[in-house]
Amino acid sequence: MRAMMLEHPGTPLVLREVEVPEPGPGQVRLKVEACGVCRTDLHILDGELDAPALPLIPGHEIVGRIDALGPGVSGLEPGQRAGVPWLGHSCGTCPHCRAGRENLCDAPGFTGYTRDGGYAEYCVADARYVFPLPEAADPVALAPLLCAGLIGYRTLKLAGPAQRVGIYGFGAAAHILCQLCVHQGQEVFAFTRPGDSAAQDFARSLGAVWAGSSDEMPPEPLDVALIFAPVGALIPQALKAVRKGGSVVSGGIHMSDIPAFPYADLWEERVIRSVANLTRADGEEFLPRAAEAGIETHTKRYPLESANEALEDLRQGRLQGAAVLVP
Repeated sequence: MRAMMLEHPGTPLVLREVEVPEPGPGQVRLKVEACGVCRTDLHILDGELDAPALPLIPGHEIVGRIDALGPGVSGLEPGQRAGVPWLGHSCGTCPHCRAGRENLCDAPGFTGYTRDGGYAEYCVADARYVFPLPEAADPVALAPLLCAGLIGYRTLKLAGPAQRVGIYGFGAAAHILCQLCVHQGQEVFAFTRPGDSAAQDFARSLGAVWAGSSDEMPPEPLDVALIFAPVGALIPQALKAVRKGGSVVSGGIHMSDIPAFPYADLWEERVIRSVANLTRADGEEFLPRAAEAGIETHTKRYPLESANEALEDLRQGRLQGAAVLVP
């Protein structure tokens, strides 16, 4: 099969011909229909996340058709459409797994990082972390839901009850989450790169009640602020924007250093917290809600061999929505 491979961090992906993988016990193989391009992929390529399994096939927003079952798999069938997310394996025995918090597993596996992902024509996945998907939907439209959507949903969930939701960094996760919030009757305040009027217009078109630059203050205090841009300086900026008792939640896996800020900005029971990975429960909750809300992902398609171009477009902020590779 064809696959885009990372052989050395800091270098472009290369197109290789490799053996089609065989599913082991508890695994399924999927013929990939689409794979979303995520900012985490950039962090892996740039060496900001250490110890990837090299040579590596990246990609963890995978949509495909199951084409082979490994021993011991039940509940999934050949020909069924399914999705594979970032968290690709958990030990099932550590205290976190036993408490239903497998996102914090002590011995996890990650799709497209510690195990091969979906920048290829086929992939294998742990059947426990494979989610059935709608048969009639466009696989390209579904792909961003598998990480941008899931992590965005978990970020919102961990923020707690909120009517006024601020979103910093209006990319793939934000454009999905904005639609979900609007469907749920919440008000969205969108914060973009300074001067990015196109992104601000995009946010308004999806139902945001206000859109402005990340260095601006919203017209009224936020209940929660969700941060998807990997910019540490947004943490103290967002703290200033939330009300007493409000939360600032970082949804990214990597962020630049957070600068010092006055204790007064944190006082009055404001909260800063991070999101790590996802749980199976997140997928079981979010994917039906996304369908119920009628979420439409905005995507740009790239052929598999154009993965480097898609990654660079993401890096330079040239996308509205999400990039998706199609083998």
